[in-house]
Amino acid sequence: MSKIVTALGLMSGTSMDGIDVAVIDTDGERVTEFGPATTYPYPDDLSVDLRALVADAKRAETGNHAEIDRRVTEAQIKAVEQLLKGAGIDRRKIAVVGFHGQTILHRPDKRVTYQLGDGALMAERLGIDVINRFRDADLSAGGQGAPLAPLYHRALAKDLEDRPLAVLNLGGVGNVTYLDGETAIAFDTGPANAMIDDWMLKHTGKSYDAEGRLAATGKVDKAALAKLMDNRYFALKPPKSLDRNDFPATPVQGLSPADGAATLVAFTVETVRRSLDHLPGKPKRWLVTGGGRLNPTIMQSLAEALKAPVAPVDAVGWQGDFLEAQCFAFLAVRSLRGLNLSVPTTTGAPKPMTGGVLHRARKAA
Repeated sequence: MSKIVTALGLMSGTSMDGIDVAVIDTDGERVTEFGPATTYPYPDDLSVDLRALVADAKRAETGNHAEIDRRVTEAQIKAVEQLLKGAGIDRRKIAVVGFHGQTILHRPDKRVTYQLGDGALMAERLGIDVINRFRDADLSAGGQGAPLAPLYHRALAKDLEDRPLAVLNLGGVGNVTYLDGETAIAFDTGPANAMIDDWMLKHTGKSYDAEGRLAATGKVDKAALAKLMDNRYFALKPPKSLDRNDFPATPVQGLSPADGAATLVAFTVETVRRSLDHLPGKPKRWLVTGGGRLNPTIMQSLAEALKAPVAPVDAVGWQGDFLEAQCFAFLAVRSLRGLNLSVPTTTGAPKPMTGGVLHRARKAA
């Protein structure tokens, strides 16, 4: 039996509003204990600057990001320190930090993925070994570099009886993990919360549609929905993955705020329904993680569209707000052990791929 260690994971998603921090005990194959977890908001100015950077794909791909890279790293170091202090955890207990970083561009067709974050600086400042750049090796080998959560989903779900089982992550982008026995198939389904959040910010000044209330008052524009779905991505066979900004919101321009929100919710749901075309069987149950699970309008529409039980992952004891942060703690331990982070059926890499870059902390004499 492999040694269980305490690991800390960091995740800042495509909403760019905060940093999830989570602690787990794991050997990279199973999780024996869930530790403390919380979310810390980015400073407002950093969140604004990140949104502007991500919106400018050319600048994201070719610009000099040294200054914002440092700011992202500093913010995430502070988040780690706050969690450890608040939970009363001695940092010497943490074997490794899994530092995903802030994605600003993901172009697997160009073999490019950019996550802001300086792993060496974090290791130096925290005095803890840090692993980052989880996606690079997979991408370099010909994979999509995403999604990377499926092996964590498989570890969590090993004792659940409903198979086939689908784990649906509705973050900025949606992705599904199909589990049946040891089989794990995964791919991005389409936009999830990113387009809805952008719509809300532009038309209401709010960063998201709380509990789907605005969308619930609107009417789906079927013509606009058809235009949104008219994209070759949905017919592509997996593995496949997306950048946050791959789908323009042009078809919903001119709609009222409520109708636009309703149409974008319908778009998210329809992309998930369309994912059934690429699965080997119909899942008996769908477990939903990410912010989308907190939107009753999305959840009700999913149940109607999928004609199967749909529930938040919290219903089976998982922590839906922190699943991705936990995932990168889990993957960091796998990386330390030389275990694979992906398989061909999750990212399209030619073989199971290890990955991650280790930054050793300087140990006190």
